[in-house]
Amino acid sequence: MKLSKRGEYGLKAMIALAAGGPQGTVLQVRDIATRQQIPAKFLEQIMLMLKNAGLLQSKVGLGGGYHLARPANEITLGQIVRTLDGPLAPIRCVSKTAYERCVCPDEDTCGLRLVMLDVRNAIADILDNTSLEDVMVRELAAREAKAGAATTPDATRPGTS
Repeated sequence: MKLSKRGEYGLKAMIALAAGGPQGTVLQVRDIATRQQIPAKFLEQIMLMLKNAGLLQSKVGLGGGYHLARPANEITLGQIVRTLDGPLAPIRCVSKTAYERCVCPDEDTCGLRLVMLDVRNAIADILDNTSLEDVMVRELAAREAKAGAATTPDATRPGTS
């Protein structure tokens, strides 16, 4: 699985919406695009795909934009990636959503298939068990750790001990 620009931008936009406030907080595409450095026209297409998949809702008119269709803890990265990039499997014969028989004489004993099944399962396990809220929590912890490290004196610098 390789995450496309569409997948990457969609994940960034969804995380921005989740971090934008309580569920129902509306953000405009141009604001998200500016903050995340994403081309606005491309982001609009991505947002429409996410809306059609039921992950976003939109509000038209003055003060319009997009908001999450469900709470951030109910939307997983796996749902977003599959919506924007399709199946997670690196090869089709291990896909749960887009399975295609491969050319192997015996799929059950194919070494490549067995390894790629492990890869698919590991990716799915992480993405399907990580919500937008989980990402926000991790991001906040990383920022706090970085801020704490910046204010802690470095014992290796002269005059700090």
